[in-house]
Amino acid sequence: MEALGMSRLIVISNRVSRPTKTGNQGGLAVALSQALRESRGIWVGWSGEVTENFTGQIGFSEDEGVKTATIDLEEQDVDEYYNGYANKTLWPLFHFRIDLAEYARDFEGGYNRVNQRFADTTSPLIEPEDIIWVQDYHMIPLGRMLRDRGHDNRMGFFLHIPWPPTRLLVSLPHHSKLVQTLFAYDVVGFHTEEWLESFRHYVEREMGGTVDGDFVTLGNRTIQAIACPIGINAQEYASAAVSDAAKDMYEKVRRSLQDRPMIVGVDRLDYSKGLEERFNGYARFLKDHPEQHRNVVLTQIAPPSRGEVESYQQIRATLDALAGRINGEYSDVDWTPIRYVNQGYPRDKLAGIYRAAKIGLVTPLRDGMNLVAKEYVAAQDPDDPGVLILSRFAGAAQQLKDALLINPYSPEEMSDAITRALSMPLDERKRRWRAMMDSVEQQDISWWRQRFTERLMAVQRDGEVKPEAQPA
Repeated sequence: MEALGMSRLIVISNRVSRPTKTGNQGGLAVALSQALRESRGIWVGWSGEVTENFTGQIGFSEDEGVKTATIDLEEQDVDEYYNGYANKTLWPLFHFRIDLAEYARDFEGGYNRVNQRFADTTSPLIEPEDIIWVQDYHMIPLGRMLRDRGHDNRMGFFLHIPWPPTRLLVSLPHHSKLVQTLFAYDVVGFHTEEWLESFRHYVEREMGGTVDGDFVTLGNRTIQAIACPIGINAQEYASAAVSDAAKDMYEKVRRSLQDRPMIVGVDRLDYSKGLEERFNGYARFLKDHPEQHRNVVLTQIAPPSRGEVESYQQIRATLDALAGRINGEYSDVDWTPIRYVNQGYPRDKLAGIYRAAKIGLVTPLRDGMNLVAKEYVAAQDPDDPGVLILSRFAGAAQQLKDALLINPYSPEEMSDAITRALSMPLDERKRRWRAMMDSVEQQDISWWRQRFTERLMAVQRDGEVKPEAQPA
């Protein structure tokens, strides 16, 4: 792998995704697994298991050529670090839901304690030439803790969720202390220019730092902060859409629809995904267009997540009730307007579902990127592609400008977009799809990984950047 040369890559994230023979990993896992395989690297993370007493014992494994190292956490760790600070404090705040964010001293303490435990257990595994790449909001302070243990390796951090505006971030207790830990890294990545600009604004306004292009300086420390949108393996996904499993699922779905056009949504059950607003927008469409009754079906696939967090229990209850009310109001004996499915599907079957849908409805209220939008595009039949309706508040909207971009808070906009998509001529559908597919193919998952790791490799061991890596 050119980007890493002879250096070994160490990826550290909350959870580890081990490769499987069936290949049903997410896009991020596939990209990182490939890089780890090529560099003889290690993927470090939580095993997902709970132990009565934390020992620091590392469980080593190797699957499909990828080495993993995992640790078990105590129940208190999971409650405070994962369910608490990560998912009750940072997740809602970074998705602009300050009303749902919970601030508890125990949460912050547990978050720092678990990051210290990751630093302690990872530290002996690190060799001097290793490249360290920390993933996402669970591990923000980990780089600082590794530096404190004497590691001067090239070290990068990537945030997979939005970075909130300064006016929201300052509501977080000890916000500047948390942000300061990012300056232990050499390269910090965000999905979009908007999230990057919010980070720069905070550093300048709240911390007195300076910004010069990609370079952000705080005190005597300068890092590179870049926008680097993640992608999918577009060609692999397009191939999956014509696999036998995908074809079987496509035929199964089309038969069940009895030739009705289908709208599809695929989202984790999460309040940031705009599912309640989506159901309300679809209900508005049914109200505005009685002539479309019995002619269209919304299939919403929403696997449950974080069921132990109260706000996630509430969104599930809300959606159950809303789907029931809409179906009760509009259904007929041989037609149900919403198919609401609380389970996930393997990638090849999901590709068949995408391909069977005339409309992909992707309406998050806020999203770092949203790879479902890109998967929907990649799965389409080039000769008869569907139409993507996309929230302008998803990071993907910066790339997929030929989608029908909407405000997900507006039921009228969603209703109008569904109406337009259902009647869109084939030549316009093909033109829009081709432009989006070009973007999905060009800035794919390998492009994302290589762009970030090349920046990281260009950093000298003293933290300076090689001249050729500096922006023109």
